[in-house]
Amino acid sequence: MPDATPPSDSPPHDTVTRLLHLGLAVFGVAAWLTGDWAGSYKHAEHLGFDVHRWTGIGLSVCLALRLVHGVFGPREIRFAQWLPYTPERLRLAWQDILDLLQGRLPKRPSHQGLSGVVQTFGMLVFCWMATTGSLLFFLLEPGREAGESLKWLMKLHAVGESLIPIYLAIHVAAVVVHAVLGHDVWRRMFFLNK
Repeated sequence: MPDATPPSDSPPHDTVTRLLHLGLAVFGVAAWLTGDWAGSYKHAEHLGFDVHRWTGIGLSVCLALRLVHGVFGPREIRFAQWLPYTPERLRLAWQDILDLLQGRLPKRPSHQGLSGVVQTFGMLVFCWMATTGSLLFFLLEPGREAGESLKWLMKLHAVGESLIPIYLAIHVAAVVVHAVLGHDVWRRMFFLNK
């Protein structure tokens, strides 16, 4: 049974974690941005659809690797260390919200408290999109109109499309607030400093 005690500080993330974050960011945003270019899936044979399909598969691969890394990777990155599934971790998130409402930036290790809730939301949204998108990738036949049986899957995939900008807005806003206050965590994630 893995140790579920959160780490006491935030060491720099390992190279694999940072590469996976970069892959999720690039493929996730690219897949989201090319979603409209893919069209309505009525005819799955055009450049926009192909670009969206392949960026989505890139996201799915990065996400699958991140899930494996979240189970077997370094201790501070493992899901058992930060997923907000215990009352104590949810209390930390609530304390962070109260701190933010009082104008104080929460000081917690990476992925703890509210940060863990936001990251969990993002992982769930991208898992949803990757799962439904991968099913569409393999079930839709290029050059043929999508059948009635796939319309429900397309609608499920579209649900996540509205959740991605919510997650990105929260995540980017948090990064900006940290950067403004002198905590340039984003630089570490993109290999700009250690």
